[in-house]
Amino acid sequence: MRLFTTGRALRASSSRWSITSFCRIPIARSYALHEPIASVRQWSSTTARRSAEQDTKARRGMSTASPTSQKPSNLTIEGKSYPADQWTNTPETILSHVGRRLYLDDNHPLAITRQLIESQFPTPIFGNYSEKTRLYHPGRSRTDTYYINEKTVLRTHTSAHQQAYFQQINRNEQTRPEEVGYTVIADVFRRDAIDRSHYPVFHQMEGAMLWKRPSKDPLAHSADTAAKITADLEKIPRHDVVVEDPNPTIHPQRNPLQAEHHSAEEVEAVATHLKRSLERMVIRIFTEASKAAAASTGTEVDPEPLKVRWVEAYFPFTSPSWELEVFWQGDWLEILGCGVIKQDLLISSDVPDRIGWAFGLGLERIAMLLFNIPDIRLFWSRDERFLSQFRAGHISRFEPFSKHPACYKDVAFWLPPAAVSGGSSAAGGAVPFHENDVMEIVRGIGGDLVEDVALIDEFTHPKTARKSMCYRINYRSLERTLTNEEANDMHDKVRSRLVGELGVQLR
Repeated sequence: MRLFTTGRALRASSSRWSITSFCRIPIARSYALHEPIASVRQWSSTTARRSAEQDTKARRGMSTASPTSQKPSNLTIEGKSYPADQWTNTPETILSHVGRRLYLDDNHPLAITRQLIESQFPTPIFGNYSEKTRLYHPGRSRTDTYYINEKTVLRTHTSAHQQAYFQQINRNEQTRPEEVGYTVIADVFRRDAIDRSHYPVFHQMEGAMLWKRPSKDPLAHSADTAAKITADLEKIPRHDVVVEDPNPTIHPQRNPLQAEHHSAEEVEAVATHLKRSLERMVIRIFTEASKAAAASTGTEVDPEPLKVRWVEAYFPFTSPSWELEVFWQGDWLEILGCGVIKQDLLISSDVPDRIGWAFGLGLERIAMLLFNIPDIRLFWSRDERFLSQFRAGHISRFEPFSKHPACYKDVAFWLPPAAVSGGSSAAGGAVPFHENDVMEIVRGIGGDLVEDVALIDEFTHPKTARKSMCYRINYRSLERTLTNEEANDMHDKVRSRLVGELGVQLR
């Protein structure tokens, strides 16, 4: 769910996710497209699917599109053509990822991570689903969204599907009444920073579980509802990990009760069920990670006891809400966000007589921790030196096959006199200068040959009030050593496109 996740993988500099806004995107097509997870390898890592020229560029992490080419008049996505217009900002480097569905390739680390998480939410109580790439009506800023055209965007978060799954649980009463929860995974697309923990295509996973309440005066029967939830809680095996949870479930200001809809007794039961369910999942993940770390060193030293804690949080569509954190390699890391679903959301989803919990997480974040993968770009690699290290059902530590030298190059420029930096605009509004525009220009030219881009200096002229910015670009391949000529060629194109597309003045 977007209310819980930004999809960002683990940042070395921060142990927390930024959760600043939520925007619903109405679905443009039928809800009936969700499908159960199938254990089928959908994509091969061989080169047979690509032409020789395309494959050479793909192995080098380069775009197969010309960085100076004009915008196409149409975009083709999974066989369907969409007209481009002045809103179109989705490059071929992004469209080439549509349909990869790495999480269905059994031997891929993302699929192994997915299966490990799903194992903690077994059938028949939970249905485990995936969603194909879909297009939606706009509802987000152009600065962080890939627009196909004015009326269509690539999916930015998995919460676009939540109403469909809530309604499916309701329908299950007639066909499979035991299925009262779900997990769903999907690829999402977002214009974002360039570094070793961010990628414009990533994967979100969310889950929920609902209980039925009397449709008439449910608060009068809250004790019965709480007893039913507690009975389900007792079916979940206990664990022996000490979990820090110092705060009360409900706090009038920090974590309020939805008093109009819920009783404190019901919420206590839902929260306890939620926390035990997610604690078991996280304990399983980090137990496997510890085993893999020990196996990689050949030691049999008992691992340090796992430390887990709950932290109060705020999310727009749950209350009360929490983040679950784990102490790992010297830092507290936020693993997921969760909470008691706001009743208004269930009412708007046509399931007003339900109560339940929901959670959301970023799959790459978990997989990077689980397999000790240092760079998010590796998940998209077709290099057998990477892919051959993983096999279905087995957790192992990634062994770097090479460390190629970095090539740092700076670009400094003055913003146009009327530009505003650091802003964000609603879809349809005037777009000021935004850092993501710089990132997209660099990404469009360098592709996966760019490891990170960082703003290293800002300066506002005291007399003219013009703003100067300087970015440092790290060109580094995961698979080979770049020549200085290659780096210079890419950097010259970046400089040229910054001037041509953003109207900056180079310094």
